[in-house]
Amino acid sequence: MAALAEEPAEVVVVKPDPEAGTSPQPSAAPPAAAPAAPAALPAAAAEGEAAGSGGDPTPPKPAAAGPAASPAALDRQTLVAVLQFLRRSNLRESEEILRREARLLGDDLGAAALSPSAAGLLGAAGGDADAAGGEALLSRVTSATSIAIGGSVATVASSSPGAAAVPAVPPGKVGGGVVVEDQPDVSAVLSAYNQQGDPTLYEEYYSGLKHFIECSLDCHRAELSQLFYPLFVHMYLELVYNQHESEAKSFFERFHGDQECYYQDDLRVLSSLTKKEHMRGNETMLDFRTSKFVLRISRDSYQLLKRHLQEKQNNQIWNIVQEHLYIDIFDGMPRSKQQIDAMVGSLAGEAKREANKAKVFFGLLKEPEFDVPLDDEDEEGENEEGKPKKKKPKKDSVGSKSKKQDPNAPPQNRIPLPELKDSDKLDKVMNMKEAARRVRLGPECLPSICFYTFLNAYQGLTAVDITDDSSMIVGGFADSTVRVWSVTPKKLRSVKTAADLSLIDKESDDVLERIMDEKTASELKILYGHSGPVYGTSFSPDRNYLLSCSEDGTVRLWSLQTFTCLVGYKGHNYPVWDTQFSPYGYYFVSGGHDRVARLWATDHYQPLRIFAGHLADVTCTRFHPNSNYIATGSADRTVRLWDVLNGNCVRIFTGHKGPIHSLAFSPNGRFLATGATDGRVLLWDIGHGLMVGELKGHTDTIYALRFSRDGEILASGSMDNTVRLWDAVKAFEDLETDDFTTATGHINLPENSQELLLGTYMTKSTPVVHLHFTRRNLLLAAGAYSSQ
Repeated sequence: MAALAEEPAEVVVVKPDPEAGTSPQPSAAPPAAAPAAPAALPAAAAEGEAAGSGGDPTPPKPAAAGPAASPAALDRQTLVAVLQFLRRSNLRESEEILRREARLLGDDLGAAALSPSAAGLLGAAGGDADAAGGEALLSRVTSATSIAIGGSVATVASSSPGAAAVPAVPPGKVGGGVVVEDQPDVSAVLSAYNQQGDPTLYEEYYSGLKHFIECSLDCHRAELSQLFYPLFVHMYLELVYNQHESEAKSFFERFHGDQECYYQDDLRVLSSLTKKEHMRGNETMLDFRTSKFVLRISRDSYQLLKRHLQEKQNNQIWNIVQEHLYIDIFDGMPRSKQQIDAMVGSLAGEAKREANKAKVFFGLLKEPEFDVPLDDEDEEGENEEGKPKKKKPKKDSVGSKSKKQDPNAPPQNRIPLPELKDSDKLDKVMNMKEAARRVRLGPECLPSICFYTFLNAYQGLTAVDITDDSSMIVGGFADSTVRVWSVTPKKLRSVKTAADLSLIDKESDDVLERIMDEKTASELKILYGHSGPVYGTSFSPDRNYLLSCSEDGTVRLWSLQTFTCLVGYKGHNYPVWDTQFSPYGYYFVSGGHDRVARLWATDHYQPLRIFAGHLADVTCTRFHPNSNYIATGSADRTVRLWDVLNGNCVRIFTGHKGPIHSLAFSPNGRFLATGATDGRVLLWDIGHGLMVGELKGHTDTIYALRFSRDGEILASGSMDNTVRLWDAVKAFEDLETDDFTTATGHINLPENSQELLLGTYMTKSTPVVHLHFTRRNLLLAAGAYSSQ
């Protein structure tokens, strides 16, 4: 029963009938003007019969001057009657739940029959009060008015034996002309704690709003159509939660076909939730109820919606809009259907604009200065005069490593980074030499592609990585092994045993060669240790270590000197889908089924940071080139950028229509490319937090993305057995990132991304799982042959 507003509190006198053990007849306290003519409320009755002996079921009319009688006493008796019926029926669990909701202790049960306070009945009939309202009403139990009891404690009984002692309130007028609706039955009282409205009207509410939106002006229709999906889900969940299963089924069948195609996977999960019990174990739907769905709507469209709901007095939908949706209102022109479609599709709607306002230092760190001592030792004859050495920094400045301080770069000491070892400096010199011979790529000069096909990979190839200098390749397999190959003539060797090492002259020039055991030389090393499929692998920049992550919930650090496991990092409780070393080594990131990404350091067995915020599995991870940020892609169809320094989420990118499986930062750190199961590559401007491009062409999941060393070509590899090359320079030129675009998210993507496609290269039957550009811009690709 809905709460009756603005009722004066009254003193109620309860007089037990000495003749028969019937329910007490509560009487409203008489007003001062008419002491002899109290207005009596109808007695508690069962199956339409009067509860008193020979009592008249028709309530007498109150005195003309008397106030309206409060239904509080009757409501109170209803609650007690239901509790006692449950006790007699041995439904102890239901009785406990109801009493807990009503805040009644067991000892208070008898007394409760005599304590008719101004408490409303639990739940709500007719759809006006929600659970919070019901609790508020029941909390007034303690504020009972003075009660005069003449005799012993009476119990509520039914006049007809065996009948449930559930009082029936006659519809129509009670007391002073207050209209009350039909009393809900026992099952409704127990199941409708969160009753929001009349379940039979849900279809009418939804179809009414649908008709209004479809008849609105074109400019508003696209924006308001975003409401369909979240309203559909919440109304369906409300019906299921309140156990209106047939209404829920009818509602789902009628409207699920109207939803956008990219929500089909979510709707499949939703269709399996047909009972309240199903919802308890379903994390996806729990997220949907607890996290607000974000819609970005112009102020004009929002005012139109608000006015319509207020005119129709459609409180049901308005309550859902207020409780479960976050409407991000912007001033300006409404967005077009194309602009909206490009940005929506994630589990929780679009990102709030505030989420992408934080400053991001996307520039590159200044390279440390060090001398190049190898000029005279250069093996190449054409470099004898040494002049090309001076050109190397210039040539390299067009690539990823700039000698000038980038204005958008973070402070050099913002996060502690490992110091360069001599071997690192040596490697950087080699890198500079390679860069001098690097091929400048472009539309007229596409890279050669070398494809490594894993044949007879009956173990099931699940992960691949290639070292920065392209000397080694690693595969993670479903049989829990990690296999490392040398792809140069130089074979893989382990360090000698401790006894043999003690015999070596440590001062000799070739000590690094002498410590290696030639007897162990081979092209392949197999690493055992995981107890489940290996889903991610990553070489350290100095090629001394290898990371692998597995379904067993661990990340393992392997030595590439001894080919043994050094550490097992245990932080995830579920499968770990991806792991990656920082570009500077030392730090690494992992992401898994537990929905969080973790930042680790190789010398700490506990994570340094835990990045929580995704609503589903973290499927892929990637460090920014300056190592200050980490990008994570998730099955919730969003990409997030996290600040390593403080663990904050500084960017949320929405637009993909399926789980994200690949990420790649441009060499200059300014852009991010993402690939997903929807077959689209999306391009993002990190500084402005905007989508700036969409590359369509693949027909299956994109598992590999990589920019060329100078950032001019973007390569994408997919399960559709193709590698595609895109013109990254053209994709990022003339970007519209003015203040209005940044403020409202009015993105204007090119109509045809085929203009950016430079080439498509097909394999016979090998899905592409990894791509890598060598230091000279040769493209390496890898995958396992699939015989179909």
